[in-house]
Amino acid sequence: MDVVVNARHCEVSDRFRSHVEEKLAKLEKHDQRIMRVMVEVSEEKNPRQADRAVRVELTALSRGPVIRAEAAAEDKMGALDLALDKMAAQMRKAADRRRVHRGRRTPVSVGEALAKMEPAVEVKAEEEVLERKVGPITVSGDGPLVVREKTHQAAPMTLDQALYEMELVGHDFYLFVDKESERASVVYRRRGYDYGVISLDVDG
Repeated sequence: MDVVVNARHCEVSDRFRSHVEEKLAKLEKHDQRIMRVMVEVSEEKNPRQADRAVRVELTALSRGPVIRAEAAAEDKMGALDLALDKMAAQMRKAADRRRVHRGRRTPVSVGEALAKMEPAVEVKAEEEVLERKVGPITVSGDGPLVVREKTHQAAPMTLDQALYEMELVGHDFYLFVDKESERASVVYRRRGYDYGVISLDVDG
């Protein structure tokens, strides 16, 4: 397994790199398919966030889906340990899921889980909402505007596969192209329920 360490706004010592390699070697017991782990260490010099000054992002590349985890702490070692714990937990979940699929027990499908959900409660918007212009964009409310754009290559997949991918990256949502409907869709985790799905139907 290759380990690549990159630093942003900070420096990492050879001792830290060796420590990273030693720690990440333990991931192989959860997933033998890992070929490379990308480690990005960044430092934010903000005295108000001293306890979260260092962020470590891990990206595991394997013959299976990509797995990501990140964490922040007051030092590199602490952030690394937290991110590593998150990634190990995601790998254990994925391994358990594979064992269930290969065993005699049949897991509840996402479709069945969605069928059991109660309809979403419609929330009415407030009557008066402050609006302001930030460049070409109209912003509602008084919060800051943060725009971050990302483009990813996507192959159509089933809802069940999208749920699996969401668990691996450790997010509460996952954007995908539905294999059956060919629509852009999002599967997301709901409070009090299992999962929800939003699909876009573009008018011709």
